[in-house]
Amino acid sequence: MVMHAPVSNVRPDATGFTPRMLVYFAIVTLIWGSTWLVIKTQLGVVPTSWSVAWRFLLGGGVMMVMCLVRGKSLWLDWRGHGFALIVAVMQFSLNFNLVYRAEEHVTSGLVALSFALLMVPNALLGSVFLGIKVTPRFLLGGAMGIAGVGMMFARDVMAPGLDGSEVVLGLALAVAGVLCASVGNVMQASPAGRALPLEGGLAWSMLYGGIINTVAALVISGAPVIDWSPAYLAGLAYLGIVASAVAFSLYYALIRAVGPGKAAYTGVVVPLVAMALSTMFEGYVWSGMAVAGGALAMVGLVVALRSRG
Repeated sequence: MVMHAPVSNVRPDATGFTPRMLVYFAIVTLIWGSTWLVIKTQLGVVPTSWSVAWRFLLGGGVMMVMCLVRGKSLWLDWRGHGFALIVAVMQFSLNFNLVYRAEEHVTSGLVALSFALLMVPNALLGSVFLGIKVTPRFLLGGAMGIAGVGMMFARDVMAPGLDGSEVVLGLALAVAGVLCASVGNVMQASPAGRALPLEGGLAWSMLYGGIINTVAALVISGAPVIDWSPAYLAGLAYLGIVASAVAFSLYYALIRAVGPGKAAYTGVVVPLVAMALSTMFEGYVWSGMAVAGGALAMVGLVVALRSRG
């Protein structure tokens, strides 16, 4: 598991994107971009609720073990556990359950576009509650990134024959998931979040999320269900350990170092990575609009990440 030096004593955006933070950003986008292929191994036999529950029970358990092995503190006072529980509800329970269900009603492209918008609530909440300045340059870069993702998924967004009520429901679920994720993101950059040990706080949050998701799965889907096929178990291991324990460790460090607004630009780059991998492994063919959108998104990335806000 990738670990890192503590950054909890650094004010968001005080250091900007140091080489270490750029590496974290790259790793997170590569990991989360690959999950679009892996999640397909989780669909079919196992109800969505149980796949989400298994993912975070595994991720939280691995985080706990790694903290113990590496001597990272797991001690939290009652306020810390309360904080971890709120993050669990917003980030690891509501967010993932809402987004997984959104994909039952709309295309993955529309869900990806929704998550590209994560920069907006992250930046606004960071400005209101953390006093992080939002500069015109960052807003311009963010707008370019969101527009680029919209162009990349233009075929999905404008697909003929879409059921209007299904689209409205799916987008409502996706946007609700984005807002929940944003709350969890901004909490990490708050004074209360930064006072907690990064790895230990994340371990408790992820484990609490797994427990909450388990209760939800029992209520929604009934008795536990798991697929013992090698493909499902390998996919679960990747999502639970790499995409959850490793990626969220780096992402939360990124949030604490550069602020929630800039960190959320991962939501723009992740679809680019996913489409590149789909080209390599699934034969995805890029349209001219998608190529132009990808280029615009990358230019927006440079503009946004070089801003001082």
